Amino acid sequence: MSPRDSSANSTRTDPRWTLVACILASSLSFVEGSVLGVALPAIRESYGAAAEDVQWVVNSYLLPLSALLLLGGALGDHFGRRRLLVVGTSIFALTSLVCALAPSLPILLAARAAQGVGAALLLPNSLALLNAAFQGEKRGRAVGIWAASGAAMAAVAPLIGGWLVGTVGWPAIFYINVPLAFGAILLAIWFVSESSEAGAGRTDYGGALLATGGLGGLTYALTLWSAERTFGSQSLIALAAGFIMLALFLWVEFRRGRAAMMPLELFKGRCFSGLNLLTFLLYGAFAAAMLLIPYVLITSGGYSPVRAGLAMLPLPILMTTISPTMGSLAAKMGPRLPLTVGPLVVAGGLLLSRLATPDSSYWTGIFPMIVIMAAGMTIAVAPLTASVLGSVEEQHVAMASGFNSAVARTGGLIATALLGAVLASKGAELFAEFHAAMMVSAGVAAVSSLVALTMLGGVKMKKA
Repeated sequence: MSPRDSSANSTRTDPRWTLVACILASSLSFVEGSVLGVALPAIRESYGAAAEDVQWVVNSYLLPLSALLLLGGALGDHFGRRRLLVVGTSIFALTSLVCALAPSLPILLAARAAQGVGAALLLPNSLALLNAAFQGEKRGRAVGIWAASGAAMAAVAPLIGGWLVGTVGWPAIFYINVPLAFGAILLAIWFVSESSEAGAGRTDYGGALLATGGLGGLTYALTLWSAERTFGSQSLIALAAGFIMLALFLWVEFRRGRAAMMPLELFKGRCFSGLNLLTFLLYGAFAAAMLLIPYVLITSGGYSPVRAGLAMLPLPILMTTISPTMGSLAAKMGPRLPLTVGPLVVAGGLLLSRLATPDSSYWTGIFPMIVIMAAGMTIAVAPLTASVLGSVEEQHVAMASGFNSAVARTGGLIATALLGAVLASKGAELFAEFHAAMMVSAGVAAVSSLVALTMLGGVKMKKA
């Protein structure tokens, strides 16, 4: 028996139902990430929350997800991927109910953090289960369906979420997680074969704890600074503590060597380092736009939650339909050109945010920005994913993919922490702060293009 096919295999194993179960489970995270933007104004109003509180509604989820994603995959390798998928999905479902029923903001934030833990367990193991259930070309097709389904659900989530917020109330966006989770759990128990990798689980609990603490301290300090525009004693202490813990994290990972949650030997390759730096910058800029656009439209643009959801629809539609074609083209021309051009196009879209004013129409103010930004991300996303996998040896592919996903979410985490001044503004002032934030994001996206140009010589594409 191969390491992938450990004991406790189900007699009703069916790869097709494995795919459905993994899609349902992973969609929880995809939907949650895209629907929250249209609900944030209502959440803030219902609790009378300050700007930094709104930031933590997002970041209390992103923090454990970013820090624990690699550990979640390692725990699945060690204890069984189906088991961790079921555990993570169950945590996500239960904490979604707590979010919906939360009588106070602190309880909502605690539940959001627990949601992040659940997502960190289910996401890497859903992909790992597909990897174990399919072989050869069928595996590539299954992963493609998994990714496309997640993108499609993310596409419709803001529209459905906007309708729920406007008609039922914001708690409904958390209630819809429950049937998805229940279906995923039942299918996993009935039809999914257990799999694991003997001796592969890097259960680096110390590293995970230090990464969480370090990112938490850094995020807290930046959140305070962005709201107050100054570093007080509290934010300075948090910043210092965050950097110390992150330094200790790197020391622990160095000492653990190949058993580390994040083996530092991966960074010996210039291309791998460059790809992850590009990911951090590009996804940070993109995350800022995805949070701010619907928030500004609803808060100061006079949009309803449903209309704000519709406003965002061109972006996921374009990315879902064109990305596969772009992946094929990039495989022929190499990734360096699209990874240089794509972020520059994203930067151009962000610069077009200047067209969005309180008096502009959707077609002249918002639509051009979203379409150009979508075009840039479509050019970059597929080559970036394939290049990350091609930048490491075959035995490190799963680790490289998980780390890059964590880096992308960390970019969003830091970007959200820096948006306090924007979220605290109102009316015309909010549009002015929004424009300033998008100009900075455009600069960050342009820097990511420069990273691709200077650091990605010789990087290879990973073929399915």
